[in-house]
Amino acid sequence: MSEAVTRTVTTPPGLLASLDPLLREWLPRQRWFAGKGRPVTGFTLVEATELLPATSKLGLYHLLVRAHQPAVPSHGAPGHPGDCYQLLIGVREALPPRLAPALIGHVQTGPLAGRTVYDALHDTRPSELLLEALRTRARVGRLRFERDPGQDIRSGLVPRVVTAEQSNSSIVYGDTFILKLLRRIVPGVNPDLELPLALAREGCPRVPAPTAWVVADIASTADPVVPSGSADPAGQPYVLGVLQPFLQGASDGWELALRELAKGEDFGAAARALGRATAEVHTALARALPTVTLGHMQLQLMVDGMIERLDAAVQAVAALRPYAGGLRSAFTALGDLAAEGRTWTAQRVHGDLHLGQCLRSPSGEWWLIDFEGEPARPLAERRMPQPAVRDVAGMLRSFDYAARSADPPQPDWAETCRSAYCAGYAEASGRDPRTDPVLLRAYETDKAIYEVVYEARHRPDWLPVPLAAIDRLASTGHLT
Repeated sequence: MSEAVTRTVTTPPGLLASLDPLLREWLPRQRWFAGKGRPVTGFTLVEATELLPATSKLGLYHLLVRAHQPAVPSHGAPGHPGDCYQLLIGVREALPPRLAPALIGHVQTGPLAGRTVYDALHDTRPSELLLEALRTRARVGRLRFERDPGQDIRSGLVPRVVTAEQSNSSIVYGDTFILKLLRRIVPGVNPDLELPLALAREGCPRVPAPTAWVVADIASTADPVVPSGSADPAGQPYVLGVLQPFLQGASDGWELALRELAKGEDFGAAARALGRATAEVHTALARALPTVTLGHMQLQLMVDGMIERLDAAVQAVAALRPYAGGLRSAFTALGDLAAEGRTWTAQRVHGDLHLGQCLRSPSGEWWLIDFEGEPARPLAERRMPQPAVRDVAGMLRSFDYAARSADPPQPDWAETCRSAYCAGYAEASGRDPRTDPVLLRAYETDKAIYEVVYEARHRPDWLPVPLAAIDRLASTGHLT
């Protein structure tokens, strides 16, 4: 592909119909599929782009498909359109043994009849094509590959797919770049691109600056990729993926904490440094993007939402019922402060901060990654300004999870880390989160309730971990 090349494409009729029976079986088995437990009843094609001709030895389609499933009885309306997923479908006569794990199936009818289709992210040539498209700022159909003009992308980097991903998929190119491809996508400004770009403009070193990104102009809009105004997705493209520098030699924060626990090593200094890094990111976000003041009305809406989630959780998990009154007090105490005239500043935050969203360099420097927020929440909600304490609460819960995953559990380790993290945060921001105990308790309680519901549904053996926090939070406002 040449610089800023534009190529029109056509989609053969019947393509999705021929793939439908294979995708119904394959898609729900993927770790990033959000609708587990409900059958897929059909698909709608949102967009299809032929990247390599299907008639050649290796064909390649980029698909955006909407998967239709029965609605969850207690959530959403029956007419929900279904989640939209990004698929990269390879087409071959037969798969070589190395690609056997990527098999989707053998097509029986339609334009691909007799061919084999598979998840092309596991194949070298399609991965190379994506990087080349980003390097040359290609446009293929309504796919637009963009990059920062101040950063170079070298060709010839060897790709490898990351096997540990869950909600998305990533490809590492050499030891230079990592391309994160969003699997479940929605139209509008995705914070996983918006916030790192804003932090790059501020010169914040704690977040890798985006090198390139890919979007789909399905709405045929001329709007910029990252507007600074409304969160309304109308007229906005779909953000499909972000290429960032690969942090060679960096350790995942969760894995690092577990290793230190297993060795009996102190993690306090690392937690303190992570607190400083978190505060630096929050300070830069507050400079880069608008902040707002939350008064009585806004706080009451927030408290009402927390109480609503508590009531639903108590109905879903019987183990929560003895704690319901104490947990509710964590939220009503916050509402009482708001009624007395107390206000809080809200800003853009990470939104889903925990040890697994942090990387530490061999020299001890921390980076924060994955600013997508909680993927299950609506995009507009993920882009709303919130008190920075929300991120702090998420990290405090993560220390607790790490400590209680040890055998035997080590709650004192968690308390040391929580205290060190807050102290480090105060060093960099001038504000210790522990000086606002009512707000911090409310956010940590809300997070622990979410964890109880998640573990009860998906990992019952882990339920004692958040329940231990529930016992503490229901009885006291003290967090360390």
